[in-house]
Amino acid sequence: MAQPSFHLIKPHVKDLGGFTVKRLLPSHPHKMVGPFIFFDHMGPAAFGPGAGLDVRPHPHIGLATVTYLFEGVIMHRDSLGSVQPIHPGDVNWMTAGRGIVHSERSPDDARRSGGPLHGIQIWVALPKAHETVAPAFEHHPASTLPAIELPGVSLRLIAGTAFGCTAPASTFSDMFYAAGEMAPNSRLTVPADYPERAIYLVDGEVFIDGTEFPAQHMAVLPGAQELTIEAKTTARIMLLGGKPIDGDRFIWWNFVASSKDAIAQAKEDWRAQRFGKVPEETEWIPLPDEPKPPESFS
Repeated sequence: MAQPSFHLIKPHVKDLGGFTVKRLLPSHPHKMVGPFIFFDHMGPAAFGPGAGLDVRPHPHIGLATVTYLFEGVIMHRDSLGSVQPIHPGDVNWMTAGRGIVHSERSPDDARRSGGPLHGIQIWVALPKAHETVAPAFEHHPASTLPAIELPGVSLRLIAGTAFGCTAPASTFSDMFYAAGEMAPNSRLTVPADYPERAIYLVDGEVFIDGTEFPAQHMAVLPGAQELTIEAKTTARIMLLGGKPIDGDRFIWWNFVASSKDAIAQAKEDWRAQRFGKVPEETEWIPLPDEPKPPESFS
C-alpha cells in the first residue's frame, strides 16, 4: 500500500463535563502550521435549558484568536469594551498584541432555551515585529467574507489570501484560513501557494490523493505540491496555512511569545492584575499554578 502524501495528526480529546474539545495544534512534530499555533475543535455539544458556555475573563499576549462557529452563539466581551455575539459563519478576530483580556459565554437568551454549540477556535502567532502591537478586535459578518463557489464545493475565506480572494480581517503575516463544504463525489485541488498547509476534516468521508483521511484529524500537506481532496459523502473541511513564522514560539497557558522573558512578564502582570478588565465582569481565571483566585478584580 502506498504511503500517504501527508502527515496525519490525531486529536487530543478532552471532556469538559459534557463539552468535548479536540486539540490538533500544537502537536509533535508539527508545533505550528504557518503561523497557526493552536487549533481546537469545540463540540458538538447540546446544552440543556439554563446551561451554557462560561469561559471567565483570561489574558492573551503575542497572538490573534479567531472563533468560527457551525452552530450556536457565543458572546465575546473584552478589555477594550467590545461586546459582540458571534453566530455561525461570522468571524471574531481578536489581536492580543501586548495584552488583552476577554470572556466567552453563552448569551442570556441562548442560555434560557439551551441549544447546540459547535465550532473551531484557533490562535495565530504574531511576527516578532508585531508581537507587542496595540490590542484590537474586529467583527466580520458572514456576508462580508469572500465566498468561493466551485463545482460541488463552497468555500468561505475566513482570513488571509487564497483562491484569488482576500478576507477583511487584519492579519500580520502571509496566511490563509477557509471553511469548506463539499458535496458527495466532489473534488477540490488545494493549490501550493504556501509552503505550509493543512486540512482538518470536521465530518464526512474524504480521500486526499486517493488516501483515506479520517474525520476529526488534521492532514499536514507537503510543501510546493498540489493535492486533491475527494469527498465520498457530504463533508465539512477547514483549510489553513501560510509562511513559517519568524523563529520558534514559546506557548504557556494563554500566552504566546518569541522569548521566555515575555511569558514570565505576562504571568507576573496577570498575577498582579495589571492587564485590563472586562467591563461588567467580576470573575477571572487564575494562572494555572495559582491555588485560588480572588473573588473579583477589585
